[in-house]
Amino acid sequence: MYDSQDRFFVRPRALSSWFFTVLAVTATACVPLSSSLAASPIDTPQWRSALHYTPQRNWMNDPNGLVYYKGLYHLFYQYNPHGNFWGDMSWGHATSRDLIHWDEQAVAMRANPSEEVFSGSVVVDTRNTSGLGTVKTPPLVALYTSVYNAGSGHEPGVQAQSLAYSIDDGTTWQQYAHNPVLTLNPESSHFRDPKVSWYAPGGYWLMTAVVADAHVVKLYRSDNLVDWTFLSDFTLPDVPHRGALWEMPDLFALPLDGDPARRKWVMIVNVNPWSIAGGSGAMYFVGQFDGTHFVPDDVAPAGSDPARYQWLDHGADYYAAGTFSNAPAGKAVTIGWMNNWDYASHVPTSPWKGAMALPRELALKTIDGRPQLTSVPSSSYESLVKRLPPTRIEAFEVSSATRDLALSARGAVQNIELTIRPGTAQRAGMIVRASASGDTGTRIFYDVRSQTLTVDRSHSGNTWFSGAFSKAHVVDLPLHDGGLHLQVVIDRNSVEVFADHGRMAITDLIFPALDDDRVRVFAEGGDATFSDIAITSPR
Repeated sequence: MYDSQDRFFVRPRALSSWFFTVLAVTATACVPLSSSLAASPIDTPQWRSALHYTPQRNWMNDPNGLVYYKGLYHLFYQYNPHGNFWGDMSWGHATSRDLIHWDEQAVAMRANPSEEVFSGSVVVDTRNTSGLGTVKTPPLVALYTSVYNAGSGHEPGVQAQSLAYSIDDGTTWQQYAHNPVLTLNPESSHFRDPKVSWYAPGGYWLMTAVVADAHVVKLYRSDNLVDWTFLSDFTLPDVPHRGALWEMPDLFALPLDGDPARRKWVMIVNVNPWSIAGGSGAMYFVGQFDGTHFVPDDVAPAGSDPARYQWLDHGADYYAAGTFSNAPAGKAVTIGWMNNWDYASHVPTSPWKGAMALPRELALKTIDGRPQLTSVPSSSYESLVKRLPPTRIEAFEVSSATRDLALSARGAVQNIELTIRPGTAQRAGMIVRASASGDTGTRIFYDVRSQTLTVDRSHSGNTWFSGAFSKAHVVDLPLHDGGLHLQVVIDRNSVEVFADHGRMAITDLIFPALDDDRVRVFAEGGDATFSDIAITSPR
């Protein structure tokens, strides 16, 4: 809520909610509090995601250890058990059967006086190549980055790759006795983020990791997940984004246009800063991998604008994206951190900070003459939407005006599908999470002259918590047969736009008031038609 001076405040819903929030803050009194935690000790339920995973409390960033096993999706993630700020990096843990409803589990691996537990991955060692389980009871094996502290036997800040394993389906984890299993010589403070997969043509484990400040992805192989041999480096001839970090790499194969005989390899490299929308983003390359080297098919010339590169998402809040190991039917199911390092420590949520984007399924399709990734919400999310009764609205035309949709279309958590035909209009689109006065709302619109799709959150609610909170995100997108299909997933603090059946995605955080729940459509400078409108409220 806002008072007459536009200051944000929340009324405690009940004594119990307030009481437990105070208890939580008191319990962490022995931990140094950042200014962000001290400034926002009150629960902010109007921004607690309904469709996106958030921990009950405390700081969360990059997803880790994404794996599917025995009917459960496991989401591990960078987590601070002690406060609502970055630090004491450990692995949080949540599980789900459908990628929508998540159960938060106990912290999987905690920071200790010798090391913090940074990003990594988990595989199912079905063949028991590591010898850490049995063929009958295969271990889950995590490769993660150890960041060493003073007294560890390494220089403070050194990063190396370590191993942990679980023989109880991911419930508890044991550290390998001879960690680290992989380090650089000389040791580095930027060697991190191991992503491991099984390379079937060669019959060995494949790892990608980064030397983040050198913009290098390093590839390794192993027969047992313990002993690693260097294969090659992937970098660009002249990296155009000096000062940025390469993080959280992922390398996997997908059939092109659904044809298993035409498989291409995809390398995801998460970049911070310098992304397409500013700050953090997920870049990718499509190419060939021969078991040793990854070679991209097409790379923009040195010095190119970020728009010349390929991005998983064109919004500000999609980072550290990676795929689930052992996903059903070999699907490429991905999830990213729905935040941006430009302002992550300042987002106005408490007692938690950080959310995951909606899980998505990737496909590789020939678009404009070259292979490109498409991304759509997971099939389980789509099934949920289809089971729900929609509000359908017959096609209508708007002429240089703004029109409210029916009362039944209102909501803070929605899935909206529609087709926009701009016709003679210069711009046409929709406004979501709009206020009754019209002062607040997130605009999603198509500009005919520039042939671009824009998400404009400049009046989306609380935008003043950080000067780095970028306002508008634009992507080139030609119309097909004069129309544009949009699927817009709206949650209490986010908007995810999937355009042209997954050809483009834009993910942005927003912080509106709880009762800003109207949907409007508009046309500027002419007539536009809105059709195929279906609105559901998934939970």
